Amino acid sequence: MNIVFATSEVAPFAKTGGLADVCGALPIDLRQAGHNVAVIMPAYRQVKACGLPLEPLGVKFDIPISNKIVRGRLLRGALPGSDVPIFFVEQDDYFDRPELYRHKGEDYKDNCERYVFFCRAALEAIRLLHLEVDVIHCHDWQTSLIPAYLHIEYAHTHGYENVASLLTIHNLAYQGIFWHWDMLLTGLDWKYFNLHQMEFYGKLNLLKSGIVFADWLTTVSPTYAKEIQTEAMGCGLDGVLRQRTEQLTGIVNGSDYNVWNPATDPHIAANYDVEGWQTGKAACKAALQRELGLPESPRTPVIAQIGRLADQKGWDLVVEVLRRWATEMDVQWAILGTGEPYYHEVLGQLSREFPFRIAARMEFSDQLAHKIEAGADIFLMPSRYEPCGLNQLYSLKYGTVPVVRATGGLVDTVTDMTPETLAQGRATGFSFEALSTSALEGTLRRATDTYWQNEGAWRQLVMTGMQQDWSWKASAEQYVAAYTSACRRHQEERQRLMHR
Repeated sequence: MNIVFATSEVAPFAKTGGLADVCGALPIDLRQAGHNVAVIMPAYRQVKACGLPLEPLGVKFDIPISNKIVRGRLLRGALPGSDVPIFFVEQDDYFDRPELYRHKGEDYKDNCERYVFFCRAALEAIRLLHLEVDVIHCHDWQTSLIPAYLHIEYAHTHGYENVASLLTIHNLAYQGIFWHWDMLLTGLDWKYFNLHQMEFYGKLNLLKSGIVFADWLTTVSPTYAKEIQTEAMGCGLDGVLRQRTEQLTGIVNGSDYNVWNPATDPHIAANYDVEGWQTGKAACKAALQRELGLPESPRTPVIAQIGRLADQKGWDLVVEVLRRWATEMDVQWAILGTGEPYYHEVLGQLSREFPFRIAARMEFSDQLAHKIEAGADIFLMPSRYEPCGLNQLYSLKYGTVPVVRATGGLVDTVTDMTPETLAQGRATGFSFEALSTSALEGTLRRATDTYWQNEGAWRQLVMTGMQQDWSWKASAEQYVAAYTSACRRHQEERQRLMHR
């Protein structure tokens, strides 16, 4: 199968979150399974600064944006460790900026224009590069106009007639909503600005446009696929998604074990696998405690959190527990992340007040993230919602027992420890359902009590988790099935339209 990924970020070229990890790993697994894969993304400033080789192709193109013509160029590279080509759309006025989508906490005011240009450029690149394409795999709102353009403008264009589209929703909360006059930027007829297609409460909604026009839809876990079709978690698009329920598949993200594997990880103090994990984790824990300025205490559990400091991640609940446990419980906290200024202030204050209990690093460091995964005993993810989550997958591999709220992909990847699941050899962590401080605290106590009082159960939890296989291989097979469904539906729709 011939597959083109159109995405706004790819690791290690440019990254703000899990989307980049998916688009950096999944194409390689698809290629290894025998498919032809290419990736297209913007040539951000970060891409040019990352140190990986880029080759100008001498290919230029002109894109109509409202009443002007904008010129772009194509560059070429490869996904590291593979022969998967990645093409970069260069247009410095749009993409040579300090950050990808926003600066100093404010979204770029021309984000709609930037990604209208990128969507059109990605489609033009297919023609200019003579790419054979069965399906374009689009990701999130930034590429959601591609299915609309394919359906409306390219349906009868030579070379595009049989190109199907698949849209993956990584996080429904981010929809690309812009004022209605930005419809002019798209170049599409105003007739599509209606409540059934591109309009959303008087505004232009790019993600909705993709959901309506794509041949097939996926999201990043089976549970999240169900959740987003409910009023409570549908972010206003639950009705549109319910209409597409027959074409919506939930596929859990994979973990890239070439990068996240304690047996080979170059960033950690000692490598280990499921056979020798106790010695290896002990060495990594001591090294982490030293690096973070925490007392070296082998039997004090280290609770870790890595990621965005935001209410969505349950930080309002965590802060309450932190305040109490800093004085009442013999545990240590290792926190790494950036986010809302309020949490920067609170965590900074708590870490200064309790330096031997709480180590908070308000930054992003990939190396430190690896060290925390290897050195911590417990990984905490009390998210309000979590489409998939990757850190719980990394934690399982590193023998760091996850404590999660039962939502989205966390439900699909972490099995709560009960007497039954432990006896069946299925338990891999601890989970809770109620969105409350008491539920979080009670579950953390279950985890720490097991750590201190039931060494056999803890050892079984760690080893069961480490033996889970959340590699991309199984997910890649499910994506191929979804691509096949997208192509079949595209052909059925073409036949239906031809026989009208």
